[in-house]
Amino acid sequence: MKRKIVVLLLIIICFILQCTVFKQIPFTQVVPNLLIVLTSSFGFMRGKTDGLIVGLISGLLIDLFFSEFFGFNTLIYMYIGYINGFFKNMFYDDDIKLPMVLITGSDFAYGCVIYFFSFLLRGRFDTIYYFKNVIFPEVVYTVVVTLIFYRIIRRINRKLEDDEKRSAAKFV
Repeated sequence: MKRKIVVLLLIIICFILQCTVFKQIPFTQVVPNLLIVLTSSFGFMRGKTDGLIVGLISGLLIDLFFSEFFGFNTLIYMYIGYINGFFKNMFYDDDIKLPMVLITGSDFAYGCVIYFFSFLLRGRFDTIYYFKNVIFPEVVYTVVVTLIFYRIIRRINRKLEDDEKRSAAKFV
């Protein structure tokens, strides 16, 4: 129960930071995608199911507040969390290379899917402009912010796992 509450709070905090604080920082016209960082992280740290659930809640928040097609972002985030869950067996807690690659790939894939379904299918063919001014800056910004946020997420996950192990040891 404690894990569910903490994860829900993390999702809400990342959503609020992404939608308010980072929009006020005049780095570029894009913001880092903290919900991708969180969804991907829980996918490869905890597995497919947890990644899918975090993706479901994150996508629902985005759809409720910003999307014109309800369920579109939810589906994308769920896939991202589920696919990152396949890398759980390759994940080592101290190695940062795999998380950085997976989060970068997830954010890039998210940007490409959004471009394809939201712009390209509507006849907006300025692909180079979109990649240069939206996808690439967002990926770079997300990677830079990931260096900080991933450590926090990892520390929280480690603390929750330690608490779960202690609770399980009490019942044995």
